[in-house]
Amino acid sequence: MLFYTGKGGVGKTSVAAATALRCSRRGARTMVISTDLAHSLGDAFDRKLGAEPILIAPNLWAHESDVMHEVAKSWGAIQEYIKTIFQWRGIDEVLSEEMSVLPGMDELAALLRIIEHHDSGKYDVIVVDAAPTGETLRLLSLPEASKWWLERIVPLQQKLTKVAGPIVRRMIGMPMPSDAVFAAGDRLFRQLEHLHELLVDPVRTSVRIVLNLEKMVIKEAQRSFTYFHLYGYATDLAVVNRLLPIDPGPYFAAWQEAQQRYLPMVEESFAPVPVRTVPFFDREVVGLEMLDRLASALFADEDPAQAFYRGQPYRVDRSGSGYTLAIELPFAEKSDVSLTRNADELTVHVGAFRRNLILPRILVTAPTQGATFEDRTLKIQFGMPRAEVGGTT
Repeated sequence: MLFYTGKGGVGKTSVAAATALRCSRRGARTMVISTDLAHSLGDAFDRKLGAEPILIAPNLWAHESDVMHEVAKSWGAIQEYIKTIFQWRGIDEVLSEEMSVLPGMDELAALLRIIEHHDSGKYDVIVVDAAPTGETLRLLSLPEASKWWLERIVPLQQKLTKVAGPIVRRMIGMPMPSDAVFAAGDRLFRQLEHLHELLVDPVRTSVRIVLNLEKMVIKEAQRSFTYFHLYGYATDLAVVNRLLPIDPGPYFAAWQEAQQRYLPMVEESFAPVPVRTVPFFDREVVGLEMLDRLASALFADEDPAQAFYRGQPYRVDRSGSGYTLAIELPFAEKSDVSLTRNADELTVHVGAFRRNLILPRILVTAPTQGATFEDRTLKIQFGMPRAEVGGTT
């Protein structure tokens, strides 16, 4: 699974479509799906796409996720309960149908469809034309957040509903969720838990960042690179799109000069993750012919589905007096990072983002002894687990 993301307007849809096309040309059964609400994948292929996959070239299927379609298909029981709540409050049926798609459901629906494609076994490669970076981060963090909700909140809610539900229903007439609703929710969270296992597996999943050589775009790409490491998602490639030729003419001379100045900085800052370039073409990148040209410029004769880099953004190492948990956070500043711990949960804050990291079993009883941030890496020191102190087992 290859997730392409980047700041809006950098050309990530074209790069994702070209990657999918090249994979299919090499004989891989390829699915390309757009999770961006502002779909433009169909425009890149110059084909009309819908909520269900269609074959658009040999070995290549494509579709654009649709929240209403996916919600009704995947977890209608939950939507029906939400609709009954709105109708109980006096909202008419048509409006309650629209309002039952709550914020976040579009991301959930897209994730469910991706895992459906993966588990079907019909495809060798799944290319995701993801939303701009902020939305993609929210999309990719959903499975981990949902796992926390499933393990800690849902069982409590279900017990409370069974005890207090009949009383609430008799007193105020409010509809209460049935076992079917909880079953649908449990099934949903289990699917997301399975997807999270796939997303953090660098053998099966990579995130690829597309950027232009503009200062604001580069800064956002660097922040995204940091946050992907924070959540443990492997980034194996950065794609610099729309690189001007050496002699672009007087009108673009200043732009070309700036690009030549920024490119070595980008290559150095993203290292050891490789940086590939795509030229600014003389025509709009629309249709199979131009997508083929883009793919040739980006990958030449290489397999686009290979892992171009395999790092380890999150690891636990044994030290003489305990353990060290290390998380790579490139481009982060020490002042941006803070930590809190509650039992087996370690919360890492980096700027406006945070990750609730469930500690490995061996560290659950190990006391936290401090942290350092150097060489792009946050290192958290733990003492020996209590069961091992004094030589006990």
